[in-house]
Amino acid sequence: SLGRTKLKLILEPGRVIVGNAGALVTKVLYRKSTDVKEFVIVDAGMNDLVRPTLYKAFHAIKPVVISGEDEIMADIVGPICESGDFLALDRYVQRVHQGDLLAVMSAGAYGFVMSSNYCSRLKISEVMVKENKFHVTRRRQKYEDLTKGERIPPFL
Repeated sequence: SLGRTKLKLILEPGRVIVGNAGALVTKVLYRKSTDVKEFVIVDAGMNDLVRPTLYKAFHAIKPVVISGEDEIMADIVGPICESGDFLALDRYVQRVHQGDLLAVMSAGAYGFVMSSNYCSRLKISEVMVKENKFHVTRRRQKYEDLTKGERIPPFL
């Protein structure tokens, strides 16, 4: 209890404990340029990590392999045709190319529980890594998982 009051303080420190322990690894699908903006389109979307869209949360984004190329300012966006499908806006990142991997840092808390099947996208796998060992702790969702609870009404 808190001193002479009858109040009780309860904390939920989840993000502080595990937030920095996880990263979302995503592949560059392609790049797009306009006269005023550069876009890096990746295979992870807002359904995989909604925090940037929902809270304007900052997640550092780093190349998995450092190439030494110049940095560019770009929007890092997902493949969903939705204005909110972004991981970072106006961010300096190493110039990347199709097939390159990016790590979206500090994604260790609430990523999966806040993920969704928006636009029928399958939920991603989770992999635990310790030194040079890894284990798939949650496999990628299959299409059958997505539809298994659905039933067609008998009157159709």
